[in-house]
Amino acid sequence: MARATLTRDEVLAAAASLVKQHGPAALTMRKLAAELGTAVTSIYWHVGNRESLLDALVERTVQEMGAIRPAGRTPVERILSVARILRRELRERPHLIAMVHERGLTERMFLPAQQALVHEVHAAGLRGARAADAVRAVQFQIVGYLLVERNRERSPAQSPAESDLWDPPPGAAGGTPAAAPDDPDLARALARPADPERLFLLSVRALVRSLLAPADPPRP
Repeated sequence: MARATLTRDEVLAAAASLVKQHGPAALTMRKLAAELGTAVTSIYWHVGNRESLLDALVERTVQEMGAIRPAGRTPVERILSVARILRRELRERPHLIAMVHERGLTERMFLPAQQALVHEVHAAGLRGARAADAVRAVQFQIVGYLLVERNRERSPAQSPAESDLWDPPPGAAGGTPAAAPDDPDLARALARPADPERLFLLSVRALVRSLLAPADPPRP
């Protein structure tokens, strides 16, 4: 039985869920109607045709990505919170982000995050070109890290794996790894799986502290 009432927001939320899970190709008006328990004509009435629906989804994604609220007591902590939120939001909706990119709205989507970063670097005392460099460096670090992260997740199984390359060979004296005989602790650490979240925070924190550090005085 078809639903008696339906809102545009409900249609967009269901469409976004389908795209998140299966990609844009899986989004058909018939499948969306079945998901909502309504008639296809009702979908058309609320959002127009499929292209109009995709446009509305893109606009909705841009608006959602603008809801960034920094947290923390220091500029470093607050910038780190922006980076963490942005990475999480980008990871959660790769198909929708790709649609935003295809429609040429990527820069607009990132504007709220940039504005949040500008506020924090201003609070740290940076101005002008140095502040702009700091904002872009943090943004590029987030996006670049995410691309590397996704590439590692999607790459085929490696043989030998990183752990195999750093593990000590069978029968090695004292279990000392051959790859780093002078630093067995390092080799054992590299043999363990990487923690992407910890490495992300480590790299962004180091970058931000460097960017916000007092500038070196000019040489005479």
